[in-house]
Amino acid sequence: MGQGIFQQQRNGLFAVNISSPGGIFTVDQLAGLAKTAAELNVWRIKCGTRQTLIVLLEEEKIDALINSIKKLGLKVSPFGSTVRSVKSCAGGEGLCPRMLGDALELGMEIEKKYLGQPTPKDFKISTSGCSRGCTEPYCADFGVVATGKNMYSIIIGGRGSTKQPIHGSIIAKDVPKDKVFAVLDFVLNKYRQWGEEHERLCKTIERVGLKEFTPPEDMYAADGAAVDEDFAKFLLGED
Repeated sequence: MGQGIFQQQRNGLFAVNISSPGGIFTVDQLAGLAKTAAELNVWRIKCGTRQTLIVLLEEEKIDALINSIKKLGLKVSPFGSTVRSVKSCAGGEGLCPRMLGDALELGMEIEKKYLGQPTPKDFKISTSGCSRGCTEPYCADFGVVATGKNMYSIIIGGRGSTKQPIHGSIIAKDVPKDKVFAVLDFVLNKYRQWGEEHERLCKTIERVGLKEFTPPEDMYAADGAAVDEDFAKFLLGED
């Protein structure tokens, strides 16, 4: 796993990518980061596309920055063949009035559990509180869209940030919040099993088929929702 530290700037500065679950930063964290930035004479701090903060500064100041943000409870975001920072919309308690179900807290939980786990290539996750999909869940490797209170649809195999974007495919509907993690584990395990080195999930799906990545319904059925087919036939007098 690599760290999000890049010398890709035209002005010669390094970019340090700082993450916090859900893109949520406390007042104390922002104040502490601002104090450190002033002390290190940081050139700029930019909001990243994955809800991170990108600090631009000289190479010799990077260690001091990292030591400071650790004390603030922040970290350098992982980069490369790993689970990346989770994009979560504002569909959370007390926030977006249009949300159908929680997306913010779910995204934060996913990031805390999975961030930095190894994958064949970078693995991007997005959660959305409604079908408007402000976080582009259909363009993520693993997208989660709330369809109602505590119910979600799950999309996999999307790809953005390219000249040939790909919309993902829905592999599960009406998934309770606590079962989203089981589906994610299933997809990640299949990806590690079938994915070749440096192959995005969409390409693996194209090569081996979506069926390999489609979880059985009993994996995510709401408690009490699973039906014993033989017993159902008995009740209907079909057996």
